[in-house]
Amino acid sequence: MSESPGSRPEPPVPRHPGIYLLPNLFTTAGMLAGYFAIVSAFAGRYTEGAIAVFVAGLLDGIDGRVARLTNTQSDFGVQYDSLADLVSFGLAPSLVMYSWALRELNAYGTTLGKIGWAAAFVYAACAAMRLARFNTQIGVIDKRYFQGLASPAAAALLMSFVWTMSKLGVAGFEAAFVALGVTLVAAILMVSRIRYWSFKAMPGSDRVPFIWAPVAMAIIVLLVVHPQYFLFGITAIYVLSGPVMTLWGLRQRRNQRDSKRSADGS
Repeated sequence: MSESPGSRPEPPVPRHPGIYLLPNLFTTAGMLAGYFAIVSAFAGRYTEGAIAVFVAGLLDGIDGRVARLTNTQSDFGVQYDSLADLVSFGLAPSLVMYSWALRELNAYGTTLGKIGWAAAFVYAACAAMRLARFNTQIGVIDKRYFQGLASPAAAALLMSFVWTMSKLGVAGFEAAFVALGVTLVAAILMVSRIRYWSFKAMPGSDRVPFIWAPVAMAIIVLLVVHPQYFLFGITAIYVLSGPVMTLWGLRQRRNQRDSKRSADGS
């Protein structure tokens, strides 16, 4: 018996080899911004380098959204994005920070000079481990939270610090020890298990409270008038929010255990 034409399964649509161009163009542009930051650091243009890392962060936020909107997500894009992030948020911030301040530790002795470049490397290595861990946890952990400080946020902390200090006229030599502490703290937080809000699971309603309108305008004004101060302040608050929420959660769980013991003993 011959099968009727209407019942035959349609042949699979051939999948053309290659990569999706549009989202990967944004990824490449972000990596270019990170590379420009490194070149700027070597040339002594630290503010330009810091701004370039923020541009890379903006482009990094666009490429994934473009891929989802155009339905051009791919495994290649995921891996390419991680490699670009390592350049933009791992190598670039560490080299800008080293060139601006950490290498100035050589003035205090050979040992401190070695600690300076070692701290820059530790930051870059922790960024690489953070990105690798993120890739292995896609679809596994709660998407509302990051486990450890995300590498773009860590890069924002370092670069907003450099930008703010430069704006205030503070030389890298004067801020070398503080820069060392900021670099190591950011590195440790990236590989920690401290949870940070990811902003990926926002309320489903398309409407937002009216109060957000003046807040948004205030943010725009601050970004135009004093971008370095605003970015450093908001990044520092976000970085501190992880440990604060963790300590709060531990306290809440301890209080619950104490309450349960009291109830069981009564």
